[in-house]
Amino acid sequence: MRAERYNFAAVEPKWRKIWEDAQVFKAGAHPEKPKYYVLEMFPYPSGRIHMGHVRNYSMGDVIARFMRAKGSDVLHPMGWDAFGLPAENAAMQGKRHPAEWTYANIASMRAQLKSLGLSLDWSREIATCDPAYYGRQQQLFLDFLRAGIVDRKQSKVNWDPVDHTVLANEQVIDGRGWRSGALVEQRDLTQWFFKITDYSEDLLAGLETLERWPEKVRLMQHNWIGRSEGLLLRFALASALGEAREIEVFTTRPDTLFGAKFLAVAADHPLAQSLAADNAALGAFIDECHQMGTSVAAIETAEKKGFDTGLKVRHPFDENWLLPVYVANFVLMDYGTGAIFGCPAHDQRDLDFSRIFGLGATPVVCPEGVDPASLKVTDEAFEGEGRLINSDFLDGLTVAEAKEAAASRLERTLLFGAPQGKRKVNYKLRDWGVSRQRYWGCPIPIIHCDDCGAVPVPSADLPVTLPEDVTFDQPGNPLDRHPTWKHVACPNCGKPARRETDTMDTFVDSSWYYARFADPHNASAPADREALRRWLPVDQYIGGIEHAILHLLYSRFFARAMRDSGHGDIAEPFSGLFTQGMVVHETYKGPEGWVSPAEIRFETNEKGRRAFLIEDGAEVVIGSIEKMSKSKKNTVDPDDIIASYGADTARLFVLSDSPPDRDVIWSDEGAQGAWRFVQRLWRLTGEAGCVAAPIDAPAPAQFGEEATRLRQATHRAVAQVSENIERLRFNSAIARIREFANELTTALDAVTEEGVSDDLAFAFREAAEKLILLVAPMTPHVAEECWEDLGHEDLAAQASWPVADPTLIAQELISLPVQVNGKKRAEILVAHDADEATVRAEALKQEGVQRALEGRPVKKFILVPKRIVNVVV
Repeated sequence: MRAERYNFAAVEPKWRKIWEDAQVFKAGAHPEKPKYYVLEMFPYPSGRIHMGHVRNYSMGDVIARFMRAKGSDVLHPMGWDAFGLPAENAAMQGKRHPAEWTYANIASMRAQLKSLGLSLDWSREIATCDPAYYGRQQQLFLDFLRAGIVDRKQSKVNWDPVDHTVLANEQVIDGRGWRSGALVEQRDLTQWFFKITDYSEDLLAGLETLERWPEKVRLMQHNWIGRSEGLLLRFALASALGEAREIEVFTTRPDTLFGAKFLAVAADHPLAQSLAADNAALGAFIDECHQMGTSVAAIETAEKKGFDTGLKVRHPFDENWLLPVYVANFVLMDYGTGAIFGCPAHDQRDLDFSRIFGLGATPVVCPEGVDPASLKVTDEAFEGEGRLINSDFLDGLTVAEAKEAAASRLERTLLFGAPQGKRKVNYKLRDWGVSRQRYWGCPIPIIHCDDCGAVPVPSADLPVTLPEDVTFDQPGNPLDRHPTWKHVACPNCGKPARRETDTMDTFVDSSWYYARFADPHNASAPADREALRRWLPVDQYIGGIEHAILHLLYSRFFARAMRDSGHGDIAEPFSGLFTQGMVVHETYKGPEGWVSPAEIRFETNEKGRRAFLIEDGAEVVIGSIEKMSKSKKNTVDPDDIIASYGADTARLFVLSDSPPDRDVIWSDEGAQGAWRFVQRLWRLTGEAGCVAAPIDAPAPAQFGEEATRLRQATHRAVAQVSENIERLRFNSAIARIREFANELTTALDAVTEEGVSDDLAFAFREAAEKLILLVAPMTPHVAEECWEDLGHEDLAAQASWPVADPTLIAQELISLPVQVNGKKRAEILVAHDADEATVRAEALKQEGVQRALEGRPVKKFILVPKRIVNVVV
């Protein structure tokens, strides 16, 4: 007998076991089908999943289930980004080996993820700390080395004095280590580098092909790579300093040379180092600069400081015009030449520096329509377009014209027998230093021999595994202190040698895992080439915007490096990218500090909504809505939600409450609303089943008005839900499912005691079945239970996706192509009688249209009714 209420506690484990036993979600079982690869960024095994994980993986699961139902062979895997400092910190604090801590956390989080009913192929599970994984990573490192993609050199690095490790520029936040929070220092160390700069132009050009990436992510990567066309320009020293006769700068603004007030060099510029040898004050200033860190953020936000060297250089257009030379803390040695000329009137950084030293600011670019005589620069530099003033032969030219004229003259001018200027393309992107001084990471497979140098570990000796008997009782890398592990014979000459004790940056581990999932158990190669051809690129990648630069840029580089070292054929690993919003929650502060939602109760009266501690009744201040974090205790434990409401409710709420690219505010009221809808689905499909035609009943030859109306509602819902899922509008899909549930309820309420006709009975079965299949990607457990209750012996998870009958929606919805300046950018589905305002709103919000508009205003909006939309900009 059918239960009146849906019992998730009994139902959900039942269906998870059935799916697992039948291996329903195993990828590769249908090679004849088109492939579809959906991947969410894999988690770090901290020990507990959070609601952000629930949202991220539920989104990916909807896509995986949808594409599987649409007839694709779907790869939807899961793994663990398992190396890193937190495991070492836990080892130091809890006296547990990092491996023990990590694998215990993996087991806990695996169980939590499985409780969500995710359609994952667990047979492909990987962990980056498994020698089976990092051994193949070591193979990639050696193949990159042979292909000339790896380099070893001395470099100034960011050093975290607390974690005792090197940090990439991107891991330095406001001058501090991203994990420890310690002030970062600069040191000279010999490091291993991936030569990502060799791919600067390729990585930049590739962004133009990523049409299914968010524009903001592409822009962030574009800016990070930082291509700039400029000029290498040599300034002659007024008086030679030993053998030094000149200072070379890289500039993108040769048009502003007549506004120059100074030259500045980096603290590590050879000229600065030479002068510091005999100048203790300058040496002290350079030491101070080294405390800043080398990240762009640290440089740009730091107070501008400089040291006057006493040197002068001659202006390239007037040898009698002398400019002072400073050592400055805002000039980077690894960008350009490590030297700049400063034009304070047209660069805010230069202006801030000039004001400190009283150097003035002469404007040389005047905005159109402004009287040059009235133009003054005081607190804010003018960095816009205009025409040149106060600039001799450049006066009256546009900025672009002046750049060309200045560059051409300097190319023709000789200094010490060579052209004074030379055009050059420069990039902000720097090579990726991958050496880290820590234990819990992938060992770099190199042996250092006094006679043979750096020798690759033979392939037969891979993986180089981490020793288990290490201690964490003092700072630094335990591998350096290990009594035996690092002592080996040289593979070349057999003499005593030493292993490389640095391990790889953990960003390396996550830069190729998408490829390993294609062939996770391969013991002789990172992945079989045919497997890579089958599955790559990832069709839909999902993860947070915080990974827009580091992880995604490194992964794009890795795909190219793998291609060029004989592994795979692709350049872009992710053809589609979606960046989801966060799960946020109110914060609460009691008399003793932050308190969790579980510790408080709420009251609503004439004074509004108030909160009190359950323990002693003390009033709690309801604070702002913020990202869930342990520090502010505004987290909600997914296990508690699943125990109280079931996994389907948790999934439904995080998918339905807001657009997936925006933050979702967790609330108990919202969770209860999702729970009520799950219960309603159970009741509604049961009621429909009572009046539905038998499962194998043929379609009647004709349908009456009532049945036709219900069938139209059904097929409209199928078309609209399908479109919304395809466009990753999960909240809109769920909203449409709710509307359809209302339409089905209305039809059921109209049933009289006389019963239903055969055509209406068929329509009720069709409506109930399609409702179940539409909601199945979001709430798979209740869908399976309802599907079985309607008499099906197969699984809803293996059923085909419903297809809308065009004859039933032809008069309801039409598809319109949307062109921007004559080129198709999108296609929209609207009501056949939609007015122009509705069509315009729908067309202009499409991502492809927005990308083509590039922020420009719409000049004309042309709607050819029922045929096409044309946007003119």
